[in-house]
This record gives sequence, C-alpha cells and structure tokens, in this order.
Amino acid sequence: MKFVAEIDIMPHKELLDPQGKAVVNNLSHLDLSGVTDVRIGRHVTMSLDAASEEEARQTVDTACRKLLANVIVETFTFSLAAL
Repeated sequence: MKFVAEIDIMPHKELLDPQGKAVVNNLSHLDLSGVTDVRIGRHVTMSLDAASEEEARQTVDTACRKLLANVIVETFTFSLAAL
C-alpha cells in the first residue's frame, strides 16, 4: 500500500527559539501587533510503501527518531494517510 506522512518537527517548548523571537520582534516593523510568540520548525512530507498502516507508522516514527528530528531538542508529530 502507498502512504503519505505529513511530519511537523518543532523545538521543545522549554527551549528558546531564536528564529521565532526574531520574527516576533520584527512584526512591529510591519505594523502588526498582538503577536506574543512565534515558534519556527520544519514540515516534511514523506511518501512510502508499506504492507500495512502499522508498518508505515513504524517506518515514519523510526525515520523521525533516527534522522529527521533531533529528539534531544525537538519534538515531532505526524499524520498518515493511505493513497
């Protein structure tokens, strides 16, 4: 079966996000107010073949833990859809 995973990787909430802070600080230069926090992460789309949904979930989870995310400083979530 073919699957597509939509993966979001974000810094841990406890850690400073310098990119997000820079965006918040510069929004006022664009006359945008009321934004108090921005967190910047990555979005990954992965297409894969697997025998079952469970196998696809395991593959995506392993890819995230071992390659895509640095689990020491980042968290990840993903959704999986059959094609």
